[in-house]
Amino acid sequence: MNSRRVVIIGAGFGGLQAAQSLADYGADVLLIDRNNYHTFVPLLYQVATGQLEPEYIAYPIRTILRRFSFLRNKPKVKFLMAEVEQIDFSRQTVETDSCVITYDFLVLATGSRTQFFGVPGALEYAFSMRTLEEAIAIRNHIFSCFERAIQESDSSRRQQLLTFTIVGGGPTGVEVVGAFAEMLRGHLRRDYRILFKEVKLILVQSGDRLLADLPKKLGTYTYKRLHQLGVKVYLQTKVIRVTFESLHLQNHKVISTATVIWTAGLEANSPTISEKVSLANKGKLLVHPTLQLLEQPNVYAIGDLAYVEQNGKPLTGVAPEAVQQGITVARNIQREFRGKSPKPFSYFNKGRLAIIGCYSGVGKIGAFAFTGCLAWLMWLGVHLIYLPGYRSRLLVLLTWLYTYLLRDRSVHLILSVKER
Repeated sequence: MNSRRVVIIGAGFGGLQAAQSLADYGADVLLIDRNNYHTFVPLLYQVATGQLEPEYIAYPIRTILRRFSFLRNKPKVKFLMAEVEQIDFSRQTVETDSCVITYDFLVLATGSRTQFFGVPGALEYAFSMRTLEEAIAIRNHIFSCFERAIQESDSSRRQQLLTFTIVGGGPTGVEVVGAFAEMLRGHLRRDYRILFKEVKLILVQSGDRLLADLPKKLGTYTYKRLHQLGVKVYLQTKVIRVTFESLHLQNHKVISTATVIWTAGLEANSPTISEKVSLANKGKLLVHPTLQLLEQPNVYAIGDLAYVEQNGKPLTGVAPEAVQQGITVARNIQREFRGKSPKPFSYFNKGRLAIIGCYSGVGKIGAFAFTGCLAWLMWLGVHLIYLPGYRSRLLVLLTWLYTYLLRDRSVHLILSVKER
């Protein structure tokens, strides 16, 4: 059993959990990722809006594995920082930018990337927010807009700089625009002496309601709450074009804006594979209920990369799903080590929470749906618990206390990074 190698590509929630669970079974595991840190994606928007330092939500993968191995006395998981260039199923090899690796079992956990739906100009001019680098770029841009606006004498150009548009009314879009509203009521108005009425916050949603994966009344509450916070919400409105200084809508309206943040959709971030594989919507890999690829029984796919249905509906791709899939994959591979058949994956939904900002949120646990400060506090508590590293949790907790009690944010630096 120990001579069999399991290679995991991607150190997100699912990949990291699969590696940790496999170590419990004594497997020889190699975890590969292009970065040497794990990003806590649910808090990316707080980096983008200047609430948290980037390093608070990025944790070194080697530190996670070292501490895990120390606690269990099983140093069986190794890590390789590399870019995967191609996977060859027939040879059972993974080709990276530094070496070629063989495997007996392969777990694909490469996550997702922003989907622009072919909208002209969106890729070039809209900001996506899937990586730490993208979140930092958004933060730099936001504060640059304020710095330029305070010096701008032309009123139309000033208004353009102070108009912030978010495309997509899912949890991420609501989080971002809500965080903007918090900023406006805090240090931005004081530091830049900009009147609240000068800043425009616009949220564009193609569907007929916000937070479509949650009950309708929660979407209605979110819409009303954002309206109270001064956010203009466009429902049933599609974006047809993005330019350097404007957003064009299907209803022929043109929004003059220097900032478009795109949170409208995701698609699978599939690695390059030598053989053809069966694909579903958004480029996701079709898998058996056991999470094995249809064509390759020794290859598993999890998280945003895999198309998984339960009760006739596709899973939404949230972090708890990926974590539970990582556990299932580890158990199934361990069963195959012992000559047994893998078991189907079954997702246990513990509930959903979404934060709106300004001490409000929404949630659904079982049959109970609730709104307001309770949902806001629960969201903060859940994410604080699951954030890796005691130091990170302490720093985030202290930052939140400082932010929400004093209505101030300390992270409004514009940092330019030059590569050597």
